[in-house]
Amino acid sequence: MGLTACGGGGNGGGGGGKVSGSTLTVYSSLPLQGASRPQSQALVNGMKLAWERAGKKAGKFKINYVSLDDSTAQAGKWDPGQVSANARKAAQDDTTILYLGEFNSGASAISIPILNRAGIGQISPSNTAVGLTSNDPGAEPGEPQKYYPTGKRTYVRVVPKDTIQGAAIATVMKQEGCKKPYILNDKEVYGQGLASNAEQSLKAEGIPALGNEGWDPKAPNYRSVASKIAGKGADCVFLSGITDNNGVQLTKDIAAGVPNAKIYGPDGLCESAWADPKKGGMPTSIDSRVECTVATLDPDKYPPEGKKFFADYKAKYGEANPDPYAIYGYETMSLALDAIERAGDNGGDRAAVIRELFNTKDRQSVLGTYSIDVNGDTSITDYGLYKIDNGQIKFDRVVKAKGASA
Repeated sequence: MGLTACGGGGNGGGGGGKVSGSTLTVYSSLPLQGASRPQSQALVNGMKLAWERAGKKAGKFKINYVSLDDSTAQAGKWDPGQVSANARKAAQDDTTILYLGEFNSGASAISIPILNRAGIGQISPSNTAVGLTSNDPGAEPGEPQKYYPTGKRTYVRVVPKDTIQGAAIATVMKQEGCKKPYILNDKEVYGQGLASNAEQSLKAEGIPALGNEGWDPKAPNYRSVASKIAGKGADCVFLSGITDNNGVQLTKDIAAGVPNAKIYGPDGLCESAWADPKKGGMPTSIDSRVECTVATLDPDKYPPEGKKFFADYKAKYGEANPDPYAIYGYETMSLALDAIERAGDNGGDRAAVIRELFNTKDRQSVLGTYSIDVNGDTSITDYGLYKIDNGQIKFDRVVKAKGASA
């Protein structure tokens, strides 16, 4: 049923090739400039912590870790050309065994086919767009097959896909009394797909959206958009996109133009650059009206391995409350090293390591116990709801979305 519902699968393979010698390279590709920099730096820190804790080894192999930047100063966010260059760099390196990234789903839509042709496995710590792995609601025509030119799957992720986040957002809206929701999306792979998921979930909750339209990331302001939404009587607005696409200006204008509406953001907005005015975020005067979701939980609810991660992270980086994605960086690298080690003497064989990624079952990790399915998706389904308090993103509660399935 999983194969039928999710648009095909296959336990990886994708060409492959063996790395000669006992030294392997793991690349990461994340936006280290622009609004997403704090989250990406936390991811890199988490990856380094896992790599160093493992002694920079996996099984009998020495592991080199190389952090690449998929953003440019000119774009101020992830850049298609830079993403392509990073993926090609990894593909052309004879020592590459795995690639960790991207942060943005639209970026992975570019890198997955390049790495797939090279037979290199890829793990994303943060992608949630449905179409990268399945043809479930929210996917576009041709997805996910168009990302896998070899016909073999080479990509997995450690965060739940947006059928789950969309359902979580709709569940929260229903719980908090929304009756006339409105959706805006930033027109990217992630934003559009999640908006579709949220739209379907809201309908299932009995509170269909009054509209679902794209916003122009380059617009100087969104007063006319806010006026239109206010005219329709919306009492809740979901902003499906990323901070880098003018998310702060949009939030401010919606808050001013639809003064009685609650505002919800997804994980693409739930970061300090959106929430904290000291980092260019929205004013604290609207904090009480804004909430966001991230596929992370209250640190107190993590298993012992997760709690140890937070203690180790604080000891190394001096942060007691790291960005929610830090632990996902740690698990992404940990899964990579584990797959190499599980491959044994074949840890330098790209195809063998990919098979081990897809063979991940009941893995006891810092995130809890999870498995990876035939499409590359995790069995984890919980989302955390966060509130904004004086510009700080603070965990509120776990959301178990109605009707959500991995």
